[in-house]
Amino acid sequence: MKENFVVKAKKDRSVTMTIRIESETNDNLEDLARKSNRSRNELINLALKYAFANVEFVEEKE
Repeated sequence: MKENFVVKAKKDRSVTMTIRIESETNDNLEDLARKSNRSRNELINLALKYAFANVEFVEEKE
């Protein structure tokens, strides 16, 4: 019996964006990517997830 080739719609899991970062931050990112054998994209995503999981927002009082 022949099985069907089933294709489902792809769910968007990511978006592409352009950002500006300081040169020193880029140098640190490149160094860590080289040392860890991970992509810059992967490291940025890990850092953002960590930041959002650990952020404390404090509203300024006027």
